[in-house]
Amino acid sequence: MSQDPETHHDLGGNDEYRRLEEQHHEYEHRLQSLTDKLVLSDEEQLEENTLKKKKLQVKDRMEAIARQARGGAAHP
Repeated sequence: MSQDPETHHDLGGNDEYRRLEEQHHEYEHRLQSLTDKLVLSDEEQLEENTLKKKKLQVKDRMEAIARQARGGAAHP
């Protein structure tokens, strides 16, 4: 998936995009801390799966905002 860095830079002024980007980084950080563990508890495995899904949803929304900013069709 190619991204126009200039368009993404311009989105820094979009409050929703900036909030989603921060949330995406938080999910990534927490996932990394889980990945670093040798063994995950059942709760941690559930958290890992949930975080992966949430991270993907956030990324999809960010891409929709980026498409809309480029003048393409966006699907909420």
